[in-house]
Amino acid sequence: MTTETSEGLRAWLLTETPHSRWQARMGSFYQGWLTLRGNPMAMFGIAILVLLLLLAAFAPLIAPHDPFAQDLSNRLKPLGTAGHMLGTDSLGRDILSRLIHGSRITLYIVALVALIAPIAGLLVGTVSGYLGGWVDLVLMRVTDIFLAFPRLVLALAFVAALGAGIENAVLAISLTAWPPYARIARAETLTIRNSDYISAVRLQGAGPLRIITKHIWPLCISSLIVRVTLDMAGIILAAAGLGFLGLGAQPPSPEWGAMISEGRRFILDHWWVATMPGLAIFTVSLAFNLLGDGLRDVLDPKDGSQ
Repeated sequence: MTTETSEGLRAWLLTETPHSRWQARMGSFYQGWLTLRGNPMAMFGIAILVLLLLLAAFAPLIAPHDPFAQDLSNRLKPLGTAGHMLGTDSLGRDILSRLIHGSRITLYIVALVALIAPIAGLLVGTVSGYLGGWVDLVLMRVTDIFLAFPRLVLALAFVAALGAGIENAVLAISLTAWPPYARIARAETLTIRNSDYISAVRLQGAGPLRIITKHIWPLCISSLIVRVTLDMAGIILAAAGLGFLGLGAQPPSPEWGAMISEGRRFILDHWWVATMPGLAIFTVSLAFNLLGDGLRDVLDPKDGSQ
């Protein structure tokens, strides 16, 4: 792209008098990207997450060894061992290869929970806030019941009832993660439902379903996106906790929590077996928190000027 074309596109995106809804939307996205790009910590978080996506996508090509291959003659090798940069575990499996393949499991859990929990919370919160009355009372009391229990304890109860496994762990985490999104969506709906904008739409003949889905949901999404991003660290820790207790991904899956559980037996003499997956969880959780903080500056209208 030439300099003239680049400058012309930039001017088209940043114009104060857009000629179409598409141009206005693209300009808004570009201004948000400029704000996000100006936050070095958020960009650092994005870089880590992009690296994680690349590792997950090309894990079979990047991993130096088969993550399931056992070699008891090479068990518990230290960091820097030839052919095993991060050492080996108690069964002689390469820790680096297991971390790389374990990123797929982490992204799988995060993606599914990020799809299920916010959508469920958005539906409950907007319906509760818009309809009010006994519907609001019942839905919010149910939400309060879920909020009364610590997330991991409630997830353990659900997994114990559903059975161990990744899919059941995802479902259990989703069932414990939706209440905060419902609260946020309800609060947003309460501030919107009596506005002149919604009254005008109602006078035009729009029903509750259309008002909620077409006019209230779009205004709630930005707050939910920020909350989802900031909650990713908690979701990863909950998944790792279930894996640590043997209720998440089952052996020999290279799930990071399960790797820590295995390595805790050797923590004093062979600390790297548990420390390396722990550092992986810490790094990815930090990346999501940094990105969420940057997105809050972009998407939250109350903080967007900061």
